[in-house]
Amino acid sequence: MMKIIFILEPKSLILRLFEISLNKVMVQAEKTVADLKVGEKGIINHFKDDAMSLKLLEMGCLPDTEITLDFIAPLGCPVGITVAGYHLSLRKREAATIVIK
Repeated sequence: MMKIIFILEPKSLILRLFEISLNKVMVQAEKTVADLKVGEKGIINHFKDDAMSLKLLEMGCLPDTEITLDFIAPLGCPVGITVAGYHLSLRKREAATIVIK
């Protein structure tokens, strides 16, 4: 029977853990409408997808506008939001393109 032994240098392990935690912080930096829970509010900051942003802008999703998540369908799609005084239903992938503050 052959045993394989891995030797890790403590310095490289610490740097790797720091890199992993730094990546988690970067991923969590941009919160989208798809990340909201029912009843939560946010302010539209910008959009991730340029093609989708034109459609969303035409529907009233303008930067610096308050947005509220009203409902999430039982299977997760669609989601209902209130923006600019009216209700709007979006696919979850569309909601994920709206970055909020």
